Amino acid sequence: MKIEHLTDREISWLSFDQRVLELAEDSTVPLLERLRFLAISSSNLDEFFMVRVATLMSKIENDVTAANVAGHKPKDLLALISTKVNKLVERQSKTLHGEILPELKKHGIEFVKWDQLDETESSYVAKLFQDRIFPVLTPLAVDPTHPFPYISGLSLNLAVMVKNPATHEEFFARVKVPEILPRFIATAKSGSTRFLPLEDLISIHLQELFPGMTIEDHYTFRVTRNQDIELDEDEAEDLLLSLEQELLRRRFGPPVRLEIEAGVDEARVSKLGAELGIGPENIFHVNAPLNLTSLHKIADLDFSELKFESFRSRTAKALSEVDSEDSDMFFSAIRQGEILLHHPYESFTSSVVHFLEYAAMDPHVLAIKQTLYRTSGDSPIIEALIEAAEAGKQVVAVIEIRARFDEQANVRWARKLEAAGVHVVYGLMGLKTHAKLSLVIRDEPQGIRRYCHLGTGNYNPKTARMYEDLGILSADVELTEDLTRLFNQLSGFGPQSTYSRLLVAPRTLRSGLTERIDREIEHAKNGRPAGIQFKLNSILDEYFVAKLYEASQAGVKIELLIRGICAVQPGIKGVSENITVKSILGRFLEHSRIYHFINGGDDEYWIGSADLMGRNLDRRVESLVLIQRKEHQIRLQGLLDLGLSDETSSWQLRETNWTRPMKKGLTNIHAELIDHYSKDR
Repeated sequence: MKIEHLTDREISWLSFDQRVLELAEDSTVPLLERLRFLAISSSNLDEFFMVRVATLMSKIENDVTAANVAGHKPKDLLALISTKVNKLVERQSKTLHGEILPELKKHGIEFVKWDQLDETESSYVAKLFQDRIFPVLTPLAVDPTHPFPYISGLSLNLAVMVKNPATHEEFFARVKVPEILPRFIATAKSGSTRFLPLEDLISIHLQELFPGMTIEDHYTFRVTRNQDIELDEDEAEDLLLSLEQELLRRRFGPPVRLEIEAGVDEARVSKLGAELGIGPENIFHVNAPLNLTSLHKIADLDFSELKFESFRSRTAKALSEVDSEDSDMFFSAIRQGEILLHHPYESFTSSVVHFLEYAAMDPHVLAIKQTLYRTSGDSPIIEALIEAAEAGKQVVAVIEIRARFDEQANVRWARKLEAAGVHVVYGLMGLKTHAKLSLVIRDEPQGIRRYCHLGTGNYNPKTARMYEDLGILSADVELTEDLTRLFNQLSGFGPQSTYSRLLVAPRTLRSGLTERIDREIEHAKNGRPAGIQFKLNSILDEYFVAKLYEASQAGVKIELLIRGICAVQPGIKGVSENITVKSILGRFLEHSRIYHFINGGDDEYWIGSADLMGRNLDRRVESLVLIQRKEHQIRLQGLLDLGLSDETSSWQLRETNWTRPMKKGLTNIHAELIDHYSKDR
């Protein structure tokens, strides 16, 4: 399907990364938080090349010349990406060196060169090098008996040109900067906040790595490789084993980007690019230091005055009186009525984690069913499932082992859960399970009762402190019956399952949302109240972009809060003049999805795991749940109103141009909600 006025996915991704970078450029943001946003923008670019550019380069290598749905041919799009990324990299460098580092120095946090160290510091780091760094280093030379070494993806490397003083032959050598060691070396023992980059310390001692040779030149470089996994499930007899084998192959994916220290001789750059098979459009000259993702460690320094003011999540009101040792009280609180949760303002641990921990230890619980897409390394949820299985409860875990960049961790969890007696399943063939679902079956005096949790975010207690998400705890008979059917479909067969309060991809989500947009169009045409408000991570699906344009042209007012990728171009006369798009970025990562339809005055609100992207609608198991309680609808509407308000700080999209009004007095949504939840006790 091709439509006009569709922003390309890759270009929109880069626009999102630019918005993140603008937070690093914002002098009103605390200094170490600016440094963290700089690290995040760098990490985003890494993922962009590992996945999106890698896919684009595969098309070029396979001689695909057709334009995509946004009208870009692969080679033209790659050139456009190169231009935009170069501008972003220049802005990153300018922000770091021109703004953040000078300000950090005023607070005693300083990045130094070797010649800036005093005698005590140089003695300390020199001894540190001899004792802890030198033994770890492995210089790899290139000559007729030593081929060009394999350069692992995202590793930081020193390229060293050495000359044999006897023969005057020049050779290339590579020294990998060890990832296991701190990237920035404190220059003294006692809490120093003066840091020497590890690669600078190594470069000062290169002669010790190449004794008898003359060091002609050295510079840092970094390679990004294709990290996308291609798994043919139809041919895979053992999905877990096949994925493990594919993960091993991922390490050797083809290179897609070369970052090289600025100022290096062009002949050397071209030669290195040729050795790696990377063309000039994917070579980026970067002012040192490379790999700004390492700056997270500096942002973690204990300087509270340079960070966002600390806050503690509160326990949801409905759970605030629950005795920490009394599972009956917890389940009783849910029976009193559905509980709407808003993280991180309301604690994930005292609600979702405790839900599963209580279920694991409660002797009345017979079974637990759980989906897992991403979770933390020391997950209390995994431990609760293991405890439940060891106690003899029936435990089913639907683990998505294909969750990008978490595949290895999920494989480990799957093995551990299976060893404990948990029934581990991997969902449906060809579909990732992205829905966030938990179901508990309990034997009570009145009979079997089911309890559930549905959310918009992952079952990860660590990211739940930083991600803004919604969820509900419920004992509603209709909803828990829906979840029973859905879990049965995931673990067995049931493609024709029907649901009352759920829209489930890939069967009913696309059609259900289409039906509701069409309904708003009819309401508008007949003079009834009509309107659409969506809060999403991304909207890319061209069918729904066209559908929203159709609704706009019918007079439906459409308000979109989109954190990341947005293919919609609002404000185009005759096409999308009734559409507004805003984006909120800041202290917390906006991750919840809300779908609101005015529906002639009988408002509908849905929350869930799905964005409007083809993968969510057609290639994943996703779910949206209808929110029925009036007080919960009012809370969701308040959240939408706050995010969409012109008095709230946000970015605004006009056609393809994102702008950020900076007038005084704008509300910071995260600070406002922290204040609201701290008072609402």
